[in-house]
Amino acid sequence: MNNHMDNRPDGNRPNRNNPGNQGPNKNRQSILAFLICLLISLVCLSFVTDMMSDSSSEITYDKFIEMVDKDQVKEVTLQSGVLTVVPKIQKSYYQNASYKVNQMEDVDALTKRLEGTGIVFHYEQPDAMGEFVSTMLSVLLPTILLFFMLMFFMRRMNKGGSGIMGVGKSRAKAYIQKETGITFKDVAGQEEAKESLQEVVDFLHNPGKYTAIGAKLPKGALLVGPPGTGKTLLAKAVAGEANVPFFSLSGSEFVEMFVGVGASRVRDLFEEAKKNAPCIVFIDEIDAIGKSRDSKYGSGNDEREQTLNQLLAEMDGFDTSKGLLILAATNRPEVLDPALLRPGRFDRRIIVDRPDLKGRVEILKVHAKDVMLDETVDLEAIALATSGAVGSDLANMINEAAILAVKNGRKAVSQKDLQESVEVVLVGKEKKDRILSAQERRIVSYHEVGHALVNALQKDAEPVQKITIVPRTMGALGYVMQVPEEEKYLNTKKELEAMLVGYLGGRAAEEIVFDTVTTGAANDIEQATKVARAMITQYGMSQKFGLMGLATQENQYLSGRAVLNCGDDTATEIDHEVMQLLHYSYEEAKRLLNEHREALNKIAEYLIRRETITGKEFMKIFRAVEKGLEIPENLDDLEIPEEKKAEETQESIPAEEENVQEEKTEALKEVQNVPELTAAETEVTEESQDVSD
Repeated sequence: MNNHMDNRPDGNRPNRNNPGNQGPNKNRQSILAFLICLLISLVCLSFVTDMMSDSSSEITYDKFIEMVDKDQVKEVTLQSGVLTVVPKIQKSYYQNASYKVNQMEDVDALTKRLEGTGIVFHYEQPDAMGEFVSTMLSVLLPTILLFFMLMFFMRRMNKGGSGIMGVGKSRAKAYIQKETGITFKDVAGQEEAKESLQEVVDFLHNPGKYTAIGAKLPKGALLVGPPGTGKTLLAKAVAGEANVPFFSLSGSEFVEMFVGVGASRVRDLFEEAKKNAPCIVFIDEIDAIGKSRDSKYGSGNDEREQTLNQLLAEMDGFDTSKGLLILAATNRPEVLDPALLRPGRFDRRIIVDRPDLKGRVEILKVHAKDVMLDETVDLEAIALATSGAVGSDLANMINEAAILAVKNGRKAVSQKDLQESVEVVLVGKEKKDRILSAQERRIVSYHEVGHALVNALQKDAEPVQKITIVPRTMGALGYVMQVPEEEKYLNTKKELEAMLVGYLGGRAAEEIVFDTVTTGAANDIEQATKVARAMITQYGMSQKFGLMGLATQENQYLSGRAVLNCGDDTATEIDHEVMQLLHYSYEEAKRLLNEHREALNKIAEYLIRRETITGKEFMKIFRAVEKGLEIPENLDDLEIPEEKKAEETQESIPAEEENVQEEKTEALKEVQNVPELTAAETEVTEESQDVSD
């Protein structure tokens, strides 16, 4: 249950603005509202009365006497000093007309005047109580209705600190004890971050053992990492473990259209937090208000600067001994103001990075605990195939696998479902309505086999797991999936050289077989250029520039885009170096494919018929072609001689091929790796979106 921070754990609503004078203020506001409504009602009543009164029905007393003398009056009624005169002659048959005239003489004189005239005279006693009630109803009833409507709208505007009446109030939501339903058991793959936060929670529970040695509670902890790694989840887990009030809000909630509102909300938030100490305050996406005041990062907004200055002052002003802790999360730490990051404000920077292999396995287990799995499921294999994936990606894969199992009529998730879900998340669903022509199918087939064959012929490339020419919804007309044999944190120069050659293998196959090129290699060229440029500018793998750093990485946890920090002449030389490196890699890809042209043709023809083949089937066909064997329609009928055992892996390339490759790679220029590239992390080579173009 999410309660606004105005609701304290003890059920009392604190008064932050003027605690000792809140009741009288509320009474004054109510009385003022009632008087305003009364005045409005009287004005409206007077206006309506004037509108309803028909001035044409009023006559003077002289006119009344004249009508009596002329015997034009049929009936006269006297009540409360007003004479109601009914004439004998009516203008309308359907409606009786009457006239009003004020009484100008006493009852006795009026009676004498009407005697002997034949006029019917009625005298009615005034109904004082009726008139009073009528007046009260006509005045008080509208007043009361207006009053309640006014109070209703005022409360709606003040509710939750929103609207004009409560614009300066904090919008933080309070979570008390374990209301989030999330604990550290629900967080996996971030052991270091969990350990740092567990220390903070333990300090709140047992401050004595820390203060005895002189330790102080950190004022703040900043959670930093890419999107989807679990920063907000960790904060909710802290709320579930701490058993203290936990205030959560986003950085954008401080900013409003009114100047000074952000600073007011910061003050209000810290006042409320101090009243509920010990407690934890969590500000998500703090870069919305904590952006550096340097003009380089687009500052100059007075409202944001005022909010930031107030936040800095509040973080300096509270006493940590009361147990007040500030948690914040961001994926853009480079844009935060240095004054905000210094020790004494945010004492700890907790890195919540992409999980490693062990972390991905644990995350998959957490998300799969409520999912029915059969005996074929191997979560470690899935974790190995999803290098670079974050927690949100893995959770999505488990959910997609469960949906696929239900779609296929199974009551448990199989390994096949999980593998398909990985492909769905990475490259999209199969696009069955996109029908390629026979020529396009041949081009895409040779393109993908070119990638796979070049990678198989290089000992430093990753093994091929799957080849398909089935179009996907994310635009790929086909792709080659590669899965590393083990988790890697570094890439050697030779591995990067092999990666470049692998990227360009598809374009090389198109040129060799069809003597032309297509638009299908657009994504391959883009990825190869990124790797080659990064090798030269960032990782010192260029003979010409040596160890000179020519680029820096911006937004490490977002795009990771590299920005050159060199002159224009040097940038031109870098372009030439990249061009030369890609040229050497392309020529190497063509050489490998020309030397194994028969294998390229046989595998491509088989792929056209089957549309999808596994890595084992690919290697089986390759070894059979190298031995000069015929490829049957059913690969189960294909038997490899004894010396070519089935358990041979892709590293079983003939020794002469390795030697040739070794000599060629030594002639290549320097190459560099980009570990953050999505294509390198997932080991999926996606093809361009429109081969037909």
